[in-house]
Order: sequence, then C-alpha cells, then structure tokens
Amino acid sequence: MNRRPDERGAALLSVLLLVAVMAVIAATALDRLTLATRIAGSAATVDQGRAYAFAAEEIALRRVADLVGRDPAKLTLAGGWLGRDFTLPLPGGEGKARLADANNCFNLNSLVAETAPGRLTQRPGSVTQFAELMSLLGVQADEARAIAGAAADWIDSDSVDGPLGAEDGVYRGLPGGYLPANRKMADISELRAVRGMTPKVYARLRPWICALPVADPVKLNVNTLAPEQAPLVAMLLPGQIGIADVRAALAARPAGGYGSSVRFWQSGPLARLDPPDDVAAQAGVTSRWLALTTEVTMGDGFLTAESLIDAYGGATGAGQAPPVIVRRRWGEAD
Repeated sequence: MNRRPDERGAALLSVLLLVAVMAVIAATALDRLTLATRIAGSAATVDQGRAYAFAAEEIALRRVADLVGRDPAKLTLAGGWLGRDFTLPLPGGEGKARLADANNCFNLNSLVAETAPGRLTQRPGSVTQFAELMSLLGVQADEARAIAGAAADWIDSDSVDGPLGAEDGVYRGLPGGYLPANRKMADISELRAVRGMTPKVYARLRPWICALPVADPVKLNVNTLAPEQAPLVAMLLPGQIGIADVRAALAARPAGGYGSSVRFWQSGPLARLDPPDDVAAQAGVTSRWLALTTEVTMGDGFLTAESLIDAYGGATGAGQAPPVIVRRRWGEAD
C-alpha cells in the first residue's frame, strides 16, 4: 500500500521524538545513578572517617590515663601534650588529634548548684564571677551583671525572677516567645538565647566559656593556664586581683608546676591576697575535664569531631577509674 509523503514525514517525526524522549530519560537516569554513586561513596567515606575518629579517641584515652596516672596530685605541661597536634597516618588520608584542658574556662553550669537530684539553685558567688569575667573582657559592667543574672535564671529550676534575672514572663514577651530551659546547658550556644546577650558579646565570650556536664564551681588548673588566660583567675576575686599580677604568677610558674593551690596563691604579687578557702581552691593544680579535637581527611572529605573526656572516669579523683568519653560532637562548634 502506497503512503502519502506527508504520512512518511509524520512517521519520521514520531521516531525522532521517541528517540529524543528516550535520550532525555537515559541522561536523567545516568545523572541520578552518578549522584547516587557519589552519595554512597561520601557516606562510606564519612563512616570510615568516623571509625578513624573513634580509634583516635581510644588512643587519646590511653594517653590521658598516662598523664593523670603519672602524678594524680597534679597535672602539668610536662610532655608537651597541651594544644599539640598529634598526626595519625591513615590509609588514603591523614588524621590529627589535639588535647586541650577543658577545665580552664568559665563553666556556665557553675552558675547553679544541684542542691538535690534535678534541683538547681543559683550560686551567687559564681554569678558575680561571671559578671567580673565579662567586665575584664571589656563588657560594660551593668550589661555584664544583667547577662550573668539572666543566665543563672535560665538554668535554675524555679520560675522566680532572680536579681537582674529573667524567667518565663520575660521570654514570653519577646518576638517569637519562648521559655527558659530550667536545666543545665548542654552547649555554650544556648547562651545566645539568654536575655541581654548580643552577637558582639557572645563572640567576645565564646573562647572563655564552656558547658561542662556538672554544676560544680569553676576549678581552674594553674599548671596548664597560659598567661593570656589570666582573666579567668582574676575573676575569682572581683576587684582584688589585677590581670598583670596573675600573668606574672603564671609566667613565673616552676618547671614542674605548682605543687598545690596554696603554693600558687603564695607566689609573687598574689602573696598579699587572702582568698577564702572555697575561692582559693578554684585555682587548683589538677584537671578532670579534657577536650579532644580530631580532624580526619580522606581524599576530598574532611571530618571534625570534638570529644569531652572525664579524666577521672566518674570517680572522685584521678587514677581511681579509667578516663571515659562523656560527650561527642561532629562538625565544628557553632
């Protein structure tokens, strides 16, 4: 049967259209397959990176056990462990691990005391110290006191406004109203939700604060503090210690570190002071908390893990139990 020329043209167009549709489908399928392959490869790389990070933690725990076991009565800079990058050669990549003393910061959870299980009550002395630290870092005094009071109210268990504090009624009235946590902070980023906190103040405070999982008073280690961290000691006795005096005491630290808190307070320009026993003990010579930062590079992939180590392993003192990881965070801090 003879076909008309216009029918043959229509058939050709139909075939060409079908080929074009099939080509688009094939290209889309290939693109999705390539994406799925990349995703699977990335997931495998991340899993491998995490496995290496876990291995780094185990190595670090043994290193910490050696550090605290060397002399349970004090922890010093001996061995050059603080802030030093330890390279971990890995198949197809590289890892770096770095230990820091997590005691040497203002623990936001020290603003309260756990007077009963789950019952958190403000610790006025710590609130004053926090305000003093902010003042030493250049925050205006009235603003510092208001932030310190509000931060303590954010954590304590009650709903009663403390001095210069803020509770439910204040936060409900803010844009996008919310409520205070009334529990210990899990991360320092929670401080940004506290009334009075600004991005500028938070950026200034961030290197100096932490959120340890205990509501104990701040306990610094004067054997691992750097001279530039002098404000942390100066805050312990508001208005009584100059930053320059603390720097001098830290710079004059014996090679083997101070043997006790008493020796530190008797050194150089600090000898004129007579701090109360509870405050004097806040400048200690041991460290319960250490921070481990692990960085793993695998090809084009990069993974960061931050782990908090309890060097006492939950015990009351060093050497009584093996160190343990109590918290882990993937990715860089907010």
